[in-house]
Amino acid sequence: MILCPNCQHKELPGALFCSECGTQLVSLDILNTRSIQKTPSEGLAPKIKIPEVAPKTPGAHGNEPSISLHIVDSGQVLHLAERAEFTLGRTIEGQPILPDIDLSPFEAFTLGVSRLHAALRIVNHEVVITDLGSSNGTRVNGQKIVPHVDYPVTHGDIIALGKLKIQVLITK
Repeated sequence: MILCPNCQHKELPGALFCSECGTQLVSLDILNTRSIQKTPSEGLAPKIKIPEVAPKTPGAHGNEPSISLHIVDSGQVLHLAERAEFTLGRTIEGQPILPDIDLSPFEAFTLGVSRLHAALRIVNHEVVITDLGSSNGTRVNGQKIVPHVDYPVTHGDIIALGKLKIQVLITK
């Protein structure tokens, strides 16, 4: 177990941030990583502005909501389509199970995103998020959620996977 130097909370080995207070637990200078280039964006969007989302096109799920993810730091918007469930995480070479949405280009490793961190699902025409037992936790609008429990999210909510902040954009 790793003991947080700030609040003394016990964390599992491999945790980068304390799930209670958010303190960084390890020095990232000693970790060996490879650099992944971000895709250039049109410019950084203000953090409080909700970006425009493309109009929903009818698909296999009829009148189900459409989900887009606004990566707060980069301003990039990822449109999720044609499915009712999406896993969020990061990839590493040789990983046997891959997330549906790879957040590696957005410094996911440095920000404490697990390989399979969380899942966004459409259940009964509503969007829910579930933490998949991640090392550094998931927060919805600043509130930590319990792993393996569905939590509703609405248009404009901010989810934090570790320290990576993502705004959920929902069109119905």
